[in-house]
Amino acid sequence: METLSQILTSHITRTPAMQVQDLYKLLHQATLGSGHAVHNELTARDGLMREMSEMGSGPDDPLIDSISPDGLIMRVHLRPYIAAGKDPQVLLKAFIRTANEWRGSEKTFKAYGQSACQFADEGLLPFSGKSLLSFFAKMAERHFPAVHHSEVYERFYRPAYRVVARHYLENK
Repeated sequence: METLSQILTSHITRTPAMQVQDLYKLLHQATLGSGHAVHNELTARDGLMREMSEMGSGPDDPLIDSISPDGLIMRVHLRPYIAAGKDPQVLLKAFIRTANEWRGSEKTFKAYGQSACQFADEGLLPFSGKSLLSFFAKMAERHFPAVHHSEVYERFYRPAYRVVARHYLENK
């Protein structure tokens, strides 16, 4: 188990071009999951298969990236997942179950946002606490929606992953 500070520091170290929007996305996923339900398994499967076939090369991501301090929520990176010979159907089922069954906490999300602002003010993040606070305030007005990665993050890191609850993927 890692602290929130360790998780954020790890991500900033691996992805130094991370923008405020990407940090928000990370915290959103860590506390609220993927941010949307999966209503059509076929569409989710097609999306996963298309992404796997089109993702190309990318950074040397870990297979599993715990993104919540309790270790319950993680990003499963597709490139190392496929390279390890893992079954995409297992990941798909874990992703769908997480999206449809796992419920996070907006209270925890807000607390993590406040902690991130404090970390930024302490110089642990490459953003100012003010810029984080401003972004989070704008998202609060919109009821904390899920967001896409920034264009910079997309261009530099070509992210390809699925957010899953650990217990839906373990022992599979």
